[in-house]
Amino acid sequence: MFKICARAVLELGAELISSDVIAFYELIKNAFDAESPSGAEIRFEITLRRNHYLKLRDRVLQASVDINQLNSDIENALDPSAPPDSLNRFREAIQGARSSESLLEALDNAYAAENRIIVSDEGSGMSRQDLIANYLVIGTASRKRAIDAALAKRDSGETRAPYLGEKGIGRLSAMRLGDRLAVKTAKTEDKHFNLLNIDWTAFNDLDAMLDEINVVPEIGEAKPERGWSGTRLIISSLSSDWTHDRVKYLGEHDFARLTDPFEDAKRRPRIAIFWNGNRVPIAHMDRHLLSHAHASVKGRLKYKQTGPVLKCTFEALNLGFEHPREVEKRELSFPDLEGSITGTSGEIPISALSDLGPFEFEAYWYNRQRLGRIDSIGDQNVVRKLQRRWSGVLLFRDGFRVLPYGEDDDDWLALDRRALGSTGYLLNKAQFVGRVTISRLGNPLLIDQTNREGLRVCPEQQTFVSLLQLAIQSQLRDFLRDVQRRYKDQPLDMTEAKTDVTKLEKRAKEALRQIKKMAPQSSETVEELQHTFLEIKEFFDNAQRRIEEIESENRQMVQMAGVGLLVEVVAHELARSTENALAALEALRGKDVPEQIAGLLESLRSEMKSVGKRIRVLDPLSVSGRQRKEIFNLGTLIDDILSGHEIQFARHHVRLKVTKPDRVVRVRAVKGMIVQILENLISNSLYWLDLRSQHEPDFKPRIDITIDTSPLTITYEDNGRGIAKENREKVFRAFFSLKEKSKRRGLGLFIARDCAEYHGGTLILDEHVSGETDRLHRFVLELPDEVLVS
Repeated sequence: MFKICARAVLELGAELISSDVIAFYELIKNAFDAESPSGAEIRFEITLRRNHYLKLRDRVLQASVDINQLNSDIENALDPSAPPDSLNRFREAIQGARSSESLLEALDNAYAAENRIIVSDEGSGMSRQDLIANYLVIGTASRKRAIDAALAKRDSGETRAPYLGEKGIGRLSAMRLGDRLAVKTAKTEDKHFNLLNIDWTAFNDLDAMLDEINVVPEIGEAKPERGWSGTRLIISSLSSDWTHDRVKYLGEHDFARLTDPFEDAKRRPRIAIFWNGNRVPIAHMDRHLLSHAHASVKGRLKYKQTGPVLKCTFEALNLGFEHPREVEKRELSFPDLEGSITGTSGEIPISALSDLGPFEFEAYWYNRQRLGRIDSIGDQNVVRKLQRRWSGVLLFRDGFRVLPYGEDDDDWLALDRRALGSTGYLLNKAQFVGRVTISRLGNPLLIDQTNREGLRVCPEQQTFVSLLQLAIQSQLRDFLRDVQRRYKDQPLDMTEAKTDVTKLEKRAKEALRQIKKMAPQSSETVEELQHTFLEIKEFFDNAQRRIEEIESENRQMVQMAGVGLLVEVVAHELARSTENALAALEALRGKDVPEQIAGLLESLRSEMKSVGKRIRVLDPLSVSGRQRKEIFNLGTLIDDILSGHEIQFARHHVRLKVTKPDRVVRVRAVKGMIVQILENLISNSLYWLDLRSQHEPDFKPRIDITIDTSPLTITYEDNGRGIAKENREKVFRAFFSLKEKSKRRGLGLFIARDCAEYHGGTLILDEHVSGETDRLHRFVLELPDEVLVS
């Protein structure tokens, strides 16, 4: 049988209650768990602040001591606002001292006794048996059992957990605040108070075992009122230096955020703080600040019969240029969330989406440079300070804060990390004022770490954070960019794209090296590809130098936006093309299939030649290159492209159907651009078909391609997850994507439509709705008549 040293309790408390704020938070929650009708009160009765006490104590210990002078200095250090009785007792204690030894003892005893924090409530209170069976049992399961019972009744309509706390460690919070604790409590039926006194310093004995520390409840004096119930915790021998300014700061910041500040002040749980008898105000949020946000997102995850649905409403009020109030609603259903959160990597199980439970959130975004005077709040400086005070996205469970989310040094949604690599709309945490609300019964798997430093990491926690990042980082940014594109007369600022170019170049170069190694029989073609790559790399370097010149000239706007976008577009295509080719070659390793390898390399050569021509527009020092149109057999090109994916199609069990006209279809076009359009469609199909296959064992993936000549169209359709009707146009936006985070680039369809428009054609997502999924699956590429060669 294990034995526990007494000091283990002190170590446990230090680990589990890591700050004074967390200690108060636990004690306050206990008051509300006791259903106190008057809430919780915290009274600081401070006669001599700790820092002054320590300095005076050091002086007493000095060799030569002027007792009278020290008595006078101690008198002067006392806080005149302290309770009169405490001041009198303190003065009497030190005035009776006649030696340094007696003065030291008097000072120590007076400091310990006359400085206290009292946490009180008028809740259900505790009986003597409650103190023995529950309060003195660290880790007691009494509340956990009640919560488990409520969880079992969720299906019958139970919506609120019976308790906020359940781990049975709240009593260690008192130990954090001071070395001595006196508990004075009673239930309604008790006639007398039940008393418990704990001296935590007794647990410091290195040789003492826990069962040797005698802590026994006692019966106290009679209650003043027969029906009274409640609890008073009197904490003394305080461990921290408490001042009025510090307590005032807590009221303005930490205590102001312990309960949900977005709720109406009259509905919030009552928490009252007093400093030496005087009420210290707890700040409340002025909701006029929220109505002056420059943009916002509000959303909720809810559950339907078809699965979870993320609903978001985005609003743009003032983005710094002329535009009307813009509001857009987006609904991401289970297939969208499956692709965005679980993806094909398998890092998060699909069950986490179902098990997470509903939650709501709202986040208000501010461009701090544009924050001005708000009549109901004050001038610009006051408004900025107020926004800074409430900045961060806070998390609340059943109306009470989950720490440390939203603190200045906490970036739980990785907003700052994303913003560091971005330009344009910097969605960092300091620019947001927001909240997320969860519940113990609605989100049973979102559980606090024992030390109250955030949620335990689990698939549901990862899903929860990923959903919020999807809404706030990805979808809100896309919405703001789209408003800018529509109302501001300049290209989208895509300069953040350049940060990935170097990595993409390295990936492409490595892929080409591997291709040469794996396909020595096609060395001449590979050498041509490498030459094309070197030409592209030179243009990358020239483009990058030009971007740097534009930056140094402080002319970032239009030029850098265009250059940055094209660099990212081409780098994306370069990496995708070479890596796709390498993956296909890897699948052919050890097989004698020269025709397939030749078809694959020819497809890659066409793409890279096209990329090489397009990249010349990035070189501002030379005449822009022009894409060379050529006459070719469209059906043969499609066959060549598809032959390069035969191994992928076989690996994913994709059934391919290609329908062509009876006669040969010859076109005059840029072959590489047609390749890019189809390659991007195939790439997207493989992702979503693979995703569906992973979760539906009987699913049979399919891709259908049809060529028509009146007018000249290529219809491309798969039976993957499909696209929601409301995203019919959004999927063509640059950087819009609902793939998992690691694959969320959102450039493929943007590039494909750009290639279609280069030829005077269109690429659309057809309005035809699948009867199976109630979503869109069919893309239509239509080219003008002049492309067709008779």
